Amino acid sequence: MAQRYGGKFSPDGSKAGEDGVRAAPEAPKAASLAPKFAGATRARAGMRSNLMFVVPLIFLWHAFTSDATGLALYLVAVGVLLTAAWLTREGLKAQEAWEARKVARRPAVPRKIFGSVLTGAGLGLVGLAGHGVLEAIIFAVLGAGLHSFAFGLDPMSDKGMEGIDVRQQDRVARAVEAAEAHLSAMADAVKRAGDRGVADRVARFSDTARTMFRTVEEDPRDLTAARKFMGVYLQGARDATVKFADIYSRGHDPKAKEDYIALLDEMESNYAQRTEKLLLDDKTDLDIEIEVLRDRLQREGAV
Repeated sequence: MAQRYGGKFSPDGSKAGEDGVRAAPEAPKAASLAPKFAGATRARAGMRSNLMFVVPLIFLWHAFTSDATGLALYLVAVGVLLTAAWLTREGLKAQEAWEARKVARRPAVPRKIFGSVLTGAGLGLVGLAGHGVLEAIIFAVLGAGLHSFAFGLDPMSDKGMEGIDVRQQDRVARAVEAAEAHLSAMADAVKRAGDRGVADRVARFSDTARTMFRTVEEDPRDLTAARKFMGVYLQGARDATVKFADIYSRGHDPKAKEDYIALLDEMESNYAQRTEKLLLDDKTDLDIEIEVLRDRLQREGAV
């Protein structure tokens, strides 16, 4: 059987590992490691969108080898193209968030469309500075068209909103936004601890919490039952994470790490149980609706 070796710089390295002694065999943790990438998808905001930040810098060379008018036009073009790149990347992130949810509002700002327009405008300025009006028009049309073809348009409609109270959905959106801020603060704070294993443990807990968020988004009526889990308890977890990171970064106290991991284990279990209960309650509501409809149909048939 394969043996596990620990060391001073290994995750969860033990004292025995630091001395170079072979650690005892450890059972594989497939159940805990597998969910780390469960449901993961390739990010849209990748190499293509990042290249859009690099390409405009090429025109800086032309700017500083041109006359005053050309210099101004090229510099404005670079600024416009960089703004287009930023809008495109943010639009791709917004589209990812929209696609990840079963119930979602369309992005309030069509960032990718604005990115296409600004890309066309920036390239039009480049054509005007280096060539002429006709070339500027051609560059602008081609730039905007190719950008739209490469990155697509923003989601233009809501998804899964039929029968959902918009006001209640807005309340859920604000609650989820605040809860996500707590999870982000936990992820940032735990980095100071310098322990990759703990950081991965926080990430797994965050995934469990986000499963609850998605459940509440799909049925906003669950917000009342989940409000403490999305607010008070997450805020407490954030504060505990900050304190743990401060303590562990100073002395790598194993007892502090053990207590913090135990807290995450308990919270993850509670969050999973609460999410399961929310789903069961939704199923109960559906069963009631079905029974009511059946009773009505039977009464109508008996008349």
